[in-house]
Amino acid sequence: MLDYDKEAERYDALRGGEPRAAAAADAVLSLVPPAARRMLDAACGTGIVTRRLSAARPGLAVTGADLAQTMTRHAAARLPGAVVRADTRRLPFARAAFDAVASVWLLHLLDTAEDVRAAVAECARVLAPGGVYVTTVDKAAAHNVGSDIDAVLASRPPSEARDAAGLVEKYAVEHGLVPAGEARFTGLGQGRSPRRTIADLRRGWFVTLPPGAPVTERYAARLAGLPDQDLPRPDPRFTLRAFRKPVQPRQPSLRPA
Repeated sequence: MLDYDKEAERYDALRGGEPRAAAAADAVLSLVPPAARRMLDAACGTGIVTRRLSAARPGLAVTGADLAQTMTRHAAARLPGAVVRADTRRLPFARAAFDAVASVWLLHLLDTAEDVRAAVAECARVLAPGGVYVTTVDKAAAHNVGSDIDAVLASRPPSEARDAAGLVEKYAVEHGLVPAGEARFTGLGQGRSPRRTIADLRRGWFVTLPPGAPVTERYAARLAGLPDQDLPRPDPRFTLRAFRKPVQPRQPSLRPA
């Protein structure tokens, strides 16, 4: 897996920058109730999306949290006083602290199914009744746009999709949430070119192809044979799923009238 402390300095530039951040923030907010006043952006990264979530709704106070120290530092520069360093599997917030929680491009990075379940459980725990949890699902599949690059990479060893939509829904339901909608957005500026894909191969982007391994270099050689080495192929289309925490009905009074 990539070292996100090392990735922080070039993270935004390599992943579409502000246009992609704007698309992501708009899609997330399309699933967040207008009445929400407190929001957590779990695994906020550099804060490039978090800042847009905050700016788009003046009445929405957004807190960012991320485990990578360098990412947190970048995010804190964008949202002074509103970012904490924290592991999404063990959030340092009280139960029902937020009206909305988002985890964008997080679940696919976690090491095990139990890690994903723990992250979803924590997001559900800090969510207030009536609130909504929004997360990306099926991230790896979003990058398969049917290009010649995808054709070259199709035979690589498969990796487990820990953020598969069905699994994420299962974990959410286990922790008292109910499905509440879906949105999609384009990862602007993330269309891969052959040359960029080779660079990603060699820095560990594809988890089943270790940097420097002979099998990795065989894929790099095949990618180097494709035409238009610097021409980006189509951008990916990401999927967001929303889950609501139901409001518990009031218990009838047992006192006599």
